[in-house]
This record gives sequence, C-alpha cells and structure tokens, in this order.
Amino acid sequence: MPKKLSNALTAIEVKNAKPGRYADGGGLQLLVKDTGARSWVFRYMLKGKTRDIGLGPAGADDISLADARDLASALRLKVRAGIDPLAERQQKAAEALAAAQAAQIAGITFKAVAEAYIGANETNWRNDKHRQQWRNTLATYVYPVMGELPVADIATPHVLQILEPIWKDKPETASRVRGRIETILDAAKARGYRQGENPARWRGHIAQILPARSRLTRGHHKAMPYEAIPAFMTALRAREAMAALALEFVILTATRTSEVLGATWDEVDLDKAIWTVPASRMKAGKEHRIPLSPRAVEILEAVKPLKQAYLFPTNKGGKLSTMAMSMLLRRMKLDCTVHGFRSGFRDWAAECTGYAHEVCEMALAHVIGNKSEAAYRRGDLFDKRRRLMADWASYCSAIARNADNVRPIRKAGK
Repeated sequence: MPKKLSNALTAIEVKNAKPGRYADGGGLQLLVKDTGARSWVFRYMLKGKTRDIGLGPAGADDISLADARDLASALRLKVRAGIDPLAERQQKAAEALAAAQAAQIAGITFKAVAEAYIGANETNWRNDKHRQQWRNTLATYVYPVMGELPVADIATPHVLQILEPIWKDKPETASRVRGRIETILDAAKARGYRQGENPARWRGHIAQILPARSRLTRGHHKAMPYEAIPAFMTALRAREAMAALALEFVILTATRTSEVLGATWDEVDLDKAIWTVPASRMKAGKEHRIPLSPRAVEILEAVKPLKQAYLFPTNKGGKLSTMAMSMLLRRMKLDCTVHGFRSGFRDWAAECTGYAHEVCEMALAHVIGNKSEAAYRRGDLFDKRRRLMADWASYCSAIARNADNVRPIRKAGK
C-alpha cells in the first residue's frame, strides 16, 4: 500500500522520498525504487478492475509534481467517460507499430524479394544453368516492369503486362516466367510483405485470362522441312557435343526428347538393335519397342564406354538437360524445335515412301483414336517399322554419310 502523507506531496518530499509508493491524491502516486529511480503512476478503477498506468520519470528535470497532477487530472476525465487509458495507450502503440511496419514494407521492392529468394534457394537448384535462367528471365522480362515496385502493390495488371507480349510467341518462356513470379510473390506473402491472393496464380486466375499453353503449342512445333534434314545431319555430325549425338539419335528414332534423355542402358539390346521404352516413360502409357538403325547403334556404341546410367549423360553422369538440344539448335541459328523433327519424319514417310499409315503412326507411338484401327494394330508392326527406320536413317545420311561417322566423346559435355 502507498504510504499516505497527511497532505498532498510537495516538491521537496518528491525529491527526498525513500523507496516505496506515495499517494498524492486522486490516483496519482509516486513510485520510488530501491535504486532511487522515481516515476509517476496513475492508479484507477474501471469496470471493477484496478489498473496502473505509468506517466513517466519524476523530478524537476523530468515530470514535475505540477505536471504529474495535470496528467492525472486528464486521465481521471477519461476514466469517468468510460475510457480505459492503458488500453488506449496500447492501441495507439499498436497502430504506430503497424504504421512503421507498413512504411518499411512499402520500401521493399519485388526485385529485393526476388534476389533474397534466389540467394536463399539457389544452392538447392540442380546446376549453374538453372540458377542463371532464373536470374536472366527475371532481368529480361520482369524487372523492367515491376522490379522497383513495392512487392505489396503487385497486381494482376502488372503480371499481364509481362506475360501478354510473350504468351503466344514464347509460350515456354512465358510459362516459366509466370511460375517464377508466383513463387516470389508467395515468398513475399509468407514473410508478411503482402496480403491477399497471388495475382500470378494460374488455376482460377491467369487461366481465366490467357489461353492454356497446350492449346497454343499443340501441333505447332516449328519443324525443319524434311528436304533440309540430310544437310543438317552433316552439320550436326561435325559438332563435338553430347547434345549433338543425342539430337541425332532423337531424329533417327523419331522419338520424343524426354524419351531419349531419360533412356538408360537396361532399356537397350545392342545385339538385337532394339530399344524398349517402358510404359511409365511413354506419353501413351504403353511400352514402345523401337528398332535401331545401324547408325543409331553406332551412336550408342560410341557413348557406351562412358559407363554411365543414361545413354546421353552430362559430364557428371546426370541426365542431359531438356534445353541442351534446343540450345544447340539456337547456336546453329536454326528456327525449329527438336520436337519438330518428328513432323519432318512423318512428312517424309507420307510423301517419299509407300509405307502404310499405321506403320508410320506406330513408329511415332501416337495414341490411336479409331477403335477399329486400334484393334488392327494390337501388334506393333515391328518388322515393318525396322525397314521404315532403316530407310529413314539412309535418307538422313544421304549427304552426311561422307562426313565423319561419330565425333570423339572427349568434349561430350559441351
């Protein structure tokens, strides 16, 4: 209990008071600690509860007795009005903190969050190329539009400003850019830098504005005319790179990029010249046997001494990147896609050979839509396909056969 004085406190008593609590009247109290520190406290009762609120340090050079009485008087008026002075102070402090945090967040840009995210996660990414792709796509497409904008302010119009110019012409790049924006904005939200839905989210948002990538690209892979393929194969064989061997193998087998890059030696029988792709790696979900031409076997015999799990490995023995062959085509300044060579094969087979339609379709492992045709093709027409693929290899080598057969593997990682 405060030590009651016979009269209200005086300035001298405030100065000389010993450790304890002293009442001045009207709820104003002087608190003196053992250290000699002095402070003013206002004690009040509201809704049956007694509460203390500090008014500040006491003393002539701090809050004088007269000033403390004025402060206590103002607080008494609030209590009479039903206002809790302590709760009011806490609310103002919370509002001030929120305002300060908002001001701080307003200064955090999208680029700052992106760079922090990359810095925190890049060590877990598979290779330097992937890290560089992240930085390059952001620097090229994203930062010019919203790199310096507060991350809290990024909205759908900003995302569309980036995606719409490249969505049709560069669908793969656009898809990756959208995904990276979404990831960075999710990271910003997790750190408390923004609120609300992610404006780069695909499902239920961007998907309602821009067409799906599959609808843009299906059936429109840029293809090299089959007439140009033999000359291209000659130039390709002059390349000392694993990607060049993999690409030639893709062309000779008329397979998909993923099927070749994921191929392992347990799928290959070199003696019988057969490559069997398991159902789990096929688009149609059905095992696919592929007859290998002499040139295709020659390529595999050249890479077999590397003794790696994958047919076409990286220098470290891992799976070759899906971009390796695409980048090779770019370096050769060719405006076509790897997948487009399947179209070249199909056009050549239709226009330059007498092979039946079903044999060509089976060679491409296409999904069969017609039930009667599917029944007819329960077999895999393997012998006919072997002749077809041998003829295709001969056609592709019409010019290339005079070039060196297989380049050395010593630089295969390039």
